[in-house]
Amino acid sequence: MKKKFTEKQIHILDIAEELIAKKGYEGTSVRDICSKANINVAMISYYFGSKEKMMSYLYQYRVLKTRENFSGFADTIKDGKPEMQMKEMIKYIVAQLFKYNYFHGFVTQELRHTDHVKDELMDFYQLFVKKLDEVIKKGVASGVFTFTPKPEDVLTTIIGSTLFVIRNRNFYELYVPNKNDETYAKEAEKKYG
Repeated sequence: MKKKFTEKQIHILDIAEELIAKKGYEGTSVRDICSKANINVAMISYYFGSKEKMMSYLYQYRVLKTRENFSGFADTIKDGKPEMQMKEMIKYIVAQLFKYNYFHGFVTQELRHTDHVKDELMDFYQLFVKKLDEVIKKGVASGVFTFTPKPEDVLTTIIGSTLFVIRNRNFYELYVPNKNDETYAKEAEKKYG
């Protein structure tokens, strides 16, 4: 299911995303979202059905935007050397995972059985794997890469490793110079990415 969002829905989703990023899903009420978005509480039901369904739409919207942004990004680096392309693609996905890290717990618990969300995420993963495969083949053909990993394994390693760093701060902060809440994510992303 490809969802076309109205401007009003996008406005509400942007506000919800901003608040959830700051206060978490449980700490953000529908009233908080409506107050900041200058809308009536009934508008959440009208546009989304419920707070839970709104999160599903928010996740779908975020995946669609990330996919669009990645397509544009991949197009800008397509003529670069394979080693630069690989490095930039890894940095891109790591940056996205850090930037939207508040989704991970919710997605794991709440959305993993929602078909349209799984489909959107699957489409993004397949696009990323396709681009990785192109870069790997280009690198092997030019002699820059001597090892040919499967692109799906590269993506799995990137996502798994990044989520480990995000979810295991108590461990990883031992290896990150700045450990306060404001700088940890930036420093961890810089060190890891």
